[in-house]
Amino acid sequence: MNDVITIGEAMIVLDPATTGPMRFVNGFERKIGGAELNFAIGCARLGLNAGWISRLGNDEFGKHIRNFARGEGIDISQLKLADGYPTSLNFKEIMESGDVRTYYYRDKSPTLTLTPDELDEAYFEQAKILHITGIYPAIDPRNRPVFKKSIELAKKHGLKISFDPNIRLKLWSKEEAREVLSDILLDVDILLAGDEEMEIILGEKDPRVIIEKAKELGISLIAVKLGSKGSVGYFNGELIESPPVKPSKVVDKVGAGDGFDVGVIYGYLNGWPLKKTMKFANTIGSMVVSIKGDNEGLPDLEDVQIQLGEKENIER
Repeated sequence: MNDVITIGEAMIVLDPATTGPMRFVNGFERKIGGAELNFAIGCARLGLNAGWISRLGNDEFGKHIRNFARGEGIDISQLKLADGYPTSLNFKEIMESGDVRTYYYRDKSPTLTLTPDELDEAYFEQAKILHITGIYPAIDPRNRPVFKKSIELAKKHGLKISFDPNIRLKLWSKEEAREVLSDILLDVDILLAGDEEMEIILGEKDPRVIIEKAKELGISLIAVKLGSKGSVGYFNGELIESPPVKPSKVVDKVGAGDGFDVGVIYGYLNGWPLKKTMKFANTIGSMVVSIKGDNEGLPDLEDVQIQLGEKENIER
């Protein structure tokens, strides 16, 4: 049985060999990215059973991503390679500050070959949490019926629905994002969102106001990400302002939010107190930004325990 399942696109990420404007970069390193796959990787590294529903191009890039996901211990039984649809690409531009700009090449996404009828209902029966993001429905409107069907199957079989808006304004407008994602909130059990994203969806940026509005929608666990300012969480009547965990060095900010999501879900599944869960999530987020790559910084459980001082780090 999977602890978590997720649905979404993965891409080949071309990381620049040097920092600065991409027009001056002469070399790139092939890596892998995609918020939903990052989430599944992060869960698997902590020891959770994670499954990923997706489509990739039946090309060398798609086969590379498939093999990588399998190697991370992710259940890829619901992954297929699609003929005639190239695996999507994402070129990154990284500045010295760690700030990143992305350039997507994901038209004719392989995910367009996934239809609602292809979702395996039995797969949802054998999971605890469905984790979704706003990226999958943003890629193409044709993905939205599949997105809605996945939510319906999750609700039917008693899964908790975890949702990170992950708004990408290079994929859709603020108005379209608000229209689509505000409806999804009615089905969400666990909200994992940035304050700026919730300002787009709800028109509110104050974490406490966001939490109050989310509670009114019936969302039970709420975690508002504030970047370098930490996070604010709510669960079972308790509200926690969790301070930031300072990273050793900011190298690449991509993937920090996915790492935070992983930390919250891990704490939730293990029945931890909210304060412990939020600190754990903040710690993972800070570890991710200190390593270049979308998921290279997602830690194993022992690495987080060492970072928290719960285990001794023996180097020699």
